[in-house]
Amino acid sequence: MACILTFDGKSPKIGKGVFIAPTASIIGDVELADGVSVWFGAVLRGDEAAIHIGENTSVQDNAVIHVYEGHDTVIEDNVTIGHGAILEACHVKSGALIGMNAVVLDRAVIGRRALVAAGSVVLEDQEIPDEMLAAGAPAALKKRLEGSSQKWLTVGAPAYVRLTKHYRSQGIGLAEDLHASAIAQDGLNRT
Repeated sequence: MACILTFDGKSPKIGKGVFIAPTASIIGDVELADGVSVWFGAVLRGDEAAIHIGENTSVQDNAVIHVYEGHDTVIEDNVTIGHGAILEACHVKSGALIGMNAVVLDRAVIGRRALVAAGSVVLEDQEIPDEMLAAGAPAALKKRLEGSSQKWLTVGAPAYVRLTKHYRSQGIGLAEDLHASAIAQDGLNRT
């Protein structure tokens, strides 16, 4: 069962149709909008500030989302966060894709429908404009995304919405079970 914990009196808020894999951890001031999926081994830790995840966003296996001393992490709707990515106190706008094992550091802003390539490092305070590809460590702007290069932006989020439904049909990651677990865990935290 997923690890859903209250921290400093703040409990995760879970929307409708959310999928949370049994080995995911969601801690503290975290809000998951409708249709979000949080996959195996992912950790969302809202202990020093809040994490807001928008509708139909997928946080894939072993991704880590954290905050920094009063700086929230905001991830808008229809975002794909690849396996093993690390996001810290940043803002990712709608339709963006953060590639596998990419790192997005404090106060960085990723534009709408932008793509951060796998393994890239977006530095503190760096901004990636809308519909741009950024790659490298540190991340540099490579090109405007147009035509076939936008493919991954259009298939990622809908593919994970479909996959979420398939897992839920197998009885895995049902939100109803998670709400009961969160209530039980909250009771344990107060004793």
